[in-house]
Amino acid sequence: MISVLVANTKGGCGKTTIATTLASAFAGQGHFTVLADVDRQHSSLDWAKRRPDAAPALAGLDWAKSDFAVPKDAERLVIDAPAALKMKDVEALVKMADVIILPVLPSAFDEAATRRFLDRLEELKPIRKSRAAVAIVGNRMRVRTRAAAQLDAFLGGLGHAVVSRIRDSSAYTEAAAEGLSVFDLRGRRAEDLRDDWAPLLRHIEEAGGSAS
Repeated sequence: MISVLVANTKGGCGKTTIATTLASAFAGQGHFTVLADVDRQHSSLDWAKRRPDAAPALAGLDWAKSDFAVPKDAERLVIDAPAALKMKDVEALVKMADVIILPVLPSAFDEAATRRFLDRLEELKPIRKSRAAVAIVGNRMRVRTRAAAQLDAFLGGLGHAVVSRIRDSSAYTEAAAEGLSVFDLRGRRAEDLRDDWAPLLRHIEEAGGSAS
């Protein structure tokens, strides 16, 4: 099993969109995929419940009050962690993860919060011993804007892999309303958006393979 933790203590940076899109991508590849929602708001879980029967199936789990149990036959695990998460819970989830994905928006507030969270992550044993790979994802990017250029400069100085830059698009919101993602949609628009995810998916497979 390859396990992916999507986390950042900065709220509103797109963690649920990242988590649900990855879960949809894995399910579309034919993997038995589990989407674990640690947030009491249950945004990921609600998305999974809206998912049409015709879409590739995945399992949604409520981890807001659970002991983080995983089905034995799971092939891919995606964990959607809330912003307001105690560090002891972060450490427990990090121990389960092969890859930790940190979404960052082009915003000075997001940059500062992300740097603080990375500093805290690097104190944890799985990170220090390279048990879990940290992947930075620039989210809701708008090319050729000053904010995007500033975020690129910030990402380049973090000392971790900047794996993907996900373009801003209303397609994500439109798909999510139906329990879908860009990996479930047809057409050139969705195909172009999926290209943004290819480096991240490769990174996850490579990191997960080396950890197993």
